[in-house]
Amino acid sequence: MSATMSAAARPETAAAPPPVVRFQNVVKTYDEDGLKVEAIRGVSFAIPKGRFSMIVGPSGSGKTTLLNLIGCIDRPTSGALEVCGEDVGTLSDDQVTDFRSRNIAFVFQTFNLFPVLTAYENVEYPLLLLRVPSAERRARTLAMLDAVGLSDHKDHRPNQLSGGQRQRVAIARALVKHPALVLADEPTANLDTRTGAEIISLLRKVQLEQSVSFVFSTHDPQLISHAEDTFPIRDGILLEARR
Repeated sequence: MSATMSAAARPETAAAPPPVVRFQNVVKTYDEDGLKVEAIRGVSFAIPKGRFSMIVGPSGSGKTTLLNLIGCIDRPTSGALEVCGEDVGTLSDDQVTDFRSRNIAFVFQTFNLFPVLTAYENVEYPLLLLRVPSAERRARTLAMLDAVGLSDHKDHRPNQLSGGQRQRVAIARALVKHPALVLADEPTANLDTRTGAEIISLLRKVQLEQSVSFVFSTHDPQLISHAEDTFPIRDGILLEARR
């Protein structure tokens, strides 16, 4: 028998999981005072599921626009975009809102917490929108606050918390609804190096334990060093991805 196994005789390998995001020749153009500005220029790429993926580039490169497209905040001007297996370009405005609330969560550099609500109430809020029963809301909210190390601070308002603690509340709020995809726009930008490292470690722990797909927009070298997949963009054009 030949030492080289024929293709037909080789054992099959497990199929790779479908990507969590797929861009196909996507263009995004904005109208600024009658001037057409092409922020994204015909990009095509796929982001693997269950990974720690980074969209990187300098300010004005288009990375935040890509994140907004993935988060269904913006729609492509042309091309096709799939998120969590859904062709989001075919959804109505109401369908997009429902899809986003159930599948996607956001973490921002400015935390975006409600200042009049406690840490507990901020984390609970997405579950109220999803009409989760009260007993389940309480259990999930307390579990998430414990997961991010803030059980003892659940009654504190944002102005009574440090920057790192506020970002932990924001992370708990993002994860409490069990999203398939978390989008994080410069989540370490307003934190010192040590606190930023703690937040990165927390996100990585969650990603490994819950198999959540994380997609970051960042130019923070400390965060980029943890990437499993890197998608560089410059002037709205995707450069060669690195894995």
